[in-house]
Amino acid sequence: MPGALTANYPTKFWHSLDKEKVQCDLCPHFCKLKEGQRGLCYIRANFDHQIQLLSWGRSSGFCIDPIEKKPLNHFYPGQPILSFGTAGCNLTCKFCQNWDMSKSRQMDTLSDNATPQQLVEAAIQHNCIGLAFTYNDPVIFMEYALDAISACHEEKLKAVAVSAGFINPAPREQFFSVMDACNIDLKAFSEQFYRKNCSGHLSTVLDTLLYIHHETNCWLEITTLLIPGLNDSDSELEKLCNWIYSELSADVPIHFTAFHPDYKMRDLPKTPLSTLSKAREIALKQGLNYPYTGNAFDPQGNSTFCPECKSLLIGRNWYEITAWNLDKKGQCKNCGYTAAGVYTENPGDWGRKRELINIREY
Repeated sequence: MPGALTANYPTKFWHSLDKEKVQCDLCPHFCKLKEGQRGLCYIRANFDHQIQLLSWGRSSGFCIDPIEKKPLNHFYPGQPILSFGTAGCNLTCKFCQNWDMSKSRQMDTLSDNATPQQLVEAAIQHNCIGLAFTYNDPVIFMEYALDAISACHEEKLKAVAVSAGFINPAPREQFFSVMDACNIDLKAFSEQFYRKNCSGHLSTVLDTLLYIHHETNCWLEITTLLIPGLNDSDSELEKLCNWIYSELSADVPIHFTAFHPDYKMRDLPKTPLSTLSKAREIALKQGLNYPYTGNAFDPQGNSTFCPECKSLLIGRNWYEITAWNLDKKGQCKNCGYTAAGVYTENPGDWGRKRELINIREY
C-alpha cells in the first residue's frame, strides 16, 4: 500500500498482447490498449506497457449517508457510513442516475485526495460503521478499494460495495471475498436489455451474484431500477424473482427503485409508485421474503416484515427507522423468527441525514 498519494498505481489483471498493446482483464470488455490509451472505464490505462489505475487516492467527494441509502436494509440498520466514489464506469447505461460521476471524462472531477488511513480516521471520528464504495462502480478502482478495505478491517470497521457486478472471475474473487456487504445493481433480467442499454452481459452479473451468495460471507442485497416499458413487465419481473428464489435464496433482499428521466433517457416518464408496488407483490408471490420499493415515499414498501407471522419488524420512512421489533438475536419479538441480515441489539439513529465532510481535515 502506498504511503502517500500517487497518480498512477500498477494493477494485476492484465497481460501483454504484443510490443504495442496490453489487454485489461478486469472486466469482460477486455480493452486492448496502446501506450497512453485509456480503457472504456476511463480510469485504467496503458502506461509503461502495463495497466495502471489513474485514480488511486482520488475521489469525487466524501459524504456520510445512512446505510439504507446504499440500499442495504438488513446490514446494521440505522447506522451511518462514510461513502465515496471516483470517476468513470465500465458500463454505458443510458439511464444512469449518477452520470455526472460515473460518465465523467474530466479528471478534475476527482478533486479530493485521501489515503486509506485518512478514510478510516474520518469514519472513526464520525462514528461510522465503515466505508461504502459507491456513486460509481468500485470494481474499476478495486486496487484503491482493496487498500481501503485492509485499513478498515485493521480497525474493525466494515466495507460495503455498491456495484453492477460486471467483472471477470479472478478479480471478482479478490474483490468480493473481502467485502462485508454489497448491493448489486441487476439492471434487468434480459440479455438484450444489457446489450442495448448498458454495453454489458446479464450472464456476467448473474455469475457475480452466484459467487457472492454461495462462495463468500459478504451480505448481499440486490437493486433493480424499474424503467417504464423497458424492464418492468410482469413476465420479466416474475423470471427475475424466480431466479433469485431458486438460484440464490428467498432471504436475499430485492429493492425495486424508481427511475427518473436522466442522462440519455430523458424522454421516458418517471416510474409510478404503482409499478414499484406491483413488482413488490410479484416478488412476494414468487416466495421472496424481503422485497422493497425505493426512490419513492412508501412506508409500507420500505419496511421489513416478518416472513413467518407478517408482523412489522423494522418500520421505515425513507431512510429513517420508525419501528424496531427485533430482539438482540435478530429475532421477531412476536414469533421468534430469525430475520436474515446483520443486526445489533438496537438500531442506529442516523436517520435521513446526508453530511458532506472535508477529508483534508484527517
